[in-house]
Amino acid sequence: MAFRQRLIFICSFMVAAPIFGYLGDRFNRKVILSCGIFFWSIVTLSSSFISIEYYWLFVLSRGLVGIGESSYSSISPTIIGDLFNNNSRTMMLSVFYLAIPLGSGLGYILGSSAKVAAGDWHWALRVSPALGIMAGALILLFVPEPKRGAPDQMGYIKTRTSWLCDMKALAKNRSYVFSSLASSSVSFATGAFGMWIPVYLARAQVVQKTAEPCTTKEICSSTDSFIFGAITCVTGLLGVVIGAVTTRLCRQKTERADPLVCAVSMLGSAIFICLIFVVAKKSIIGAYVCIFIGETLLFLNWAITADILMFVVIPTRRATAVAFQSFTSHLLGDAGSPYLIGLISDGLQQSYATSALWRFLSLGYALMLCPFIIVLGGMFFLATALFFLDDREKADKQDKLHSEANKDANPARPKKAREPIESPCQLKVLQR
Repeated sequence: MAFRQRLIFICSFMVAAPIFGYLGDRFNRKVILSCGIFFWSIVTLSSSFISIEYYWLFVLSRGLVGIGESSYSSISPTIIGDLFNNNSRTMMLSVFYLAIPLGSGLGYILGSSAKVAAGDWHWALRVSPALGIMAGALILLFVPEPKRGAPDQMGYIKTRTSWLCDMKALAKNRSYVFSSLASSSVSFATGAFGMWIPVYLARAQVVQKTAEPCTTKEICSSTDSFIFGAITCVTGLLGVVIGAVTTRLCRQKTERADPLVCAVSMLGSAIFICLIFVVAKKSIIGAYVCIFIGETLLFLNWAITADILMFVVIPTRRATAVAFQSFTSHLLGDAGSPYLIGLISDGLQQSYATSALWRFLSLGYALMLCPFIIVLGGMFFLATALFFLDDREKADKQDKLHSEANKDANPARPKKAREPIESPCQLKVLQR
């Protein structure tokens, strides 16, 4: 059932993200963001009143939470990108992405506390909606709606291209494409780990004879899930902070620091994740140490990837770029990785289905696909580094062209000769 809820959630997210990306590039972003949060809050609150007879409706409502998440994940980074620039933008994006693991941990604590205090698990779904409505109201009242491209140039951008032109430009933006594929690799690994690492560690303890196998008639221990969740929260916080600080220092040495830091962290993460499957048979503590280091390195690129996008994509198509990057990450990543790992494990396990050792090994062999995907993600970041400076220069040039178009539209100013235009999409904008 949990897998079904997750699948519906991811599907709703993928459908909604491009829509919010389109709207975020053309209309008031904080209004759209607040509406998405309000929708998420109302759906979550409503789901807590659904009886067990309508369990299918409960699963559907939990999946629709993806619509709310797609609103803030698509639009929030673009607002931050228009409020700050360069190193300050990196730090503010890091603060934003710190909220992901921190919010997950606090949500677990508050939800569990509410359930215990009320003696009813439904109250776990009634705490966060109140906080969500409060957050949406605060955004409407206090968060400014910055002009698109304000920190990047003297005059902000008023002109914009069509959605089709935006998509064509993004498809030709090599840094954006490669960094999006690298982000999909991270999503693939995290999706598979979240579903299967606790199961793998539980099977490892059965092999070590420190725990009894869990049958379908028993209530299985959730200790491994709790520890893994806590590690994920902590490593998410550490990874984002270390990534921001490391990138800031490396920018003093090379202008390609952003993608290079991501590439090195991905390749380092793959090493420690491989070690999980080497040491788990003998030491659970050793496995947790490898998970901690591997996930910290893996999460290093969360905020940096968003910052790369801000450098190589012009302000008027950033929401669309963020939305389709999220869409791609889910489609190629965590939408299918848990199912694929389970399918491989079941296929390997068929010959010795009753062997506890083989059940443990078969899942480990299936999970070994993850470090290979992570290495592939590291290669994508190295490819991003090759084209990063050229794509950043192109984005800066387009910003200036659009800014000049705004100035030329002012009849009080004498018109200057325009620079050569590279694409029909740009020509359409400048002639408006």
